[in-house]
Amino acid sequence: MFNFLHTFLPSPLIISLGAVNIYWYGLFVVLGTIAGLTISLKLAKKFGLSSETAFDVAFWLIIWGLIGARIYHVFLEWGYYSANPVNIFKIWQGGLAIHGGIIGALLAIFIYSFRHKINFWVLAGIFAPALALGQAIGRWGNYFNQELFGKPTDLPWGIPIDLMNRPHLYISADYFHPTFLYEFLGNLIVFAILIFLIKKFVTAREEKVTGAKIVLLAYLIMYSILRFTLEFLRTDTTAYFFGWRWPQVISIIIFITAIILLFWPKRKKREIS
Repeated sequence: MFNFLHTFLPSPLIISLGAVNIYWYGLFVVLGTIAGLTISLKLAKKFGLSSETAFDVAFWLIIWGLIGARIYHVFLEWGYYSANPVNIFKIWQGGLAIHGGIIGALLAIFIYSFRHKINFWVLAGIFAPALALGQAIGRWGNYFNQELFGKPTDLPWGIPIDLMNRPHLYISADYFHPTFLYEFLGNLIVFAILIFLIKKFVTAREEKVTGAKIVLLAYLIMYSILRFTLEFLRTDTTAYFFGWRWPQVISIIIFITAIILLFWPKRKKREIS
């Protein structure tokens, strides 16, 4: 695979059928969604929920996850989209910010859990591994779009980038870090660990709510570490806050919040005398 990446120059378009264009990015988003949905439907039984409930939640999670991811991306790139407002709706060409997707998905789960009186942690625990797997698959869309790559590298798995897609600073470089590949592999590891945690904590002997909470917070912690680290390599433009790239700032906030929630002491029930 590394040799293939080192020599192949990808194109975002799979095929053009007259006025209809089919893009790799959209294909991988769909594949990631299907894979995540499949996993969540299987996990629903382990958490004691029906597949109908899981499918219903997934429907809203996908919609609000995509909306959140797009709104977040457009907000970060408002200088471009304010001058090209029509492109806001061209989601198939790329431009989904995962932090926005996470926020949108968690908001959808919170609203659904409140309305249907289902524990938030349980619902979120079901879909955390699905999100990690979907992210892993979806990152290949970035590869075919030649976006979100890293700094120049001489490593054998460096990828070529078309001149028109390179930052001016690296116009003379030949190969770049495949940060999409790093995140793909990282998310697969996160997914595997989450499945392990589910098998360990979500059993007949353990409280499912506690296990689900651990799974969700573990996902947020691990992905925050992964994303924070990869931002040192990425070359795409983003806002800076006190010298840090904005995704790193968000990752730090999510990491700290998840750590606090994970280790926050439980309230002891008062004994009735």
